[in-house]
Amino acid sequence: MKKKIVAILLCGTMFLGITGCGKNGGNIENVKIKEISSEIYSQKDIKSAINTITKEFNDTWNGCTLKEIYYAGDKMSLDYQDWADRNNKEVVIVLLSKFDVDSSGGDSSLNPYSTYDDWKWILVRNKGESWIHVDHGY
Repeated sequence: MKKKIVAILLCGTMFLGITGCGKNGGNIENVKIKEISSEIYSQKDIKSAINTITKEFNDTWNGCTLKEIYYAGDKMSLDYQDWADRNNKEVVIVLLSKFDVDSSGGDSSLNPYSTYDDWKWILVRNKGESWIHVDHGY
């Protein structure tokens, strides 16, 4: 019984670690969205990927304030094509962001009173489908 409880607690801790800053929601009120041109994606495609991440950030990144988010560029997205392949999707897009963490440290996996710059968000999809966030970090 003790082992089951420990396993359940570990799974819960791992889940919170994946989400980033917790489950009460982050601040996206004053986020700056830089427009970066692309030969691969339309601005509508890029905006859709950004909207996917800002919604998730707003919903789950408690204690964090998103300052800036933008398309990482065609070269970086092409360099991450293996993420689409391993998720059985056709294309990948990589975004970069900057966000601040308050005194809580989010879910305690981030450093309190820190700024994370060049934080990557990796999203995949098949053409015509919605973006799916598959990973993030440095």
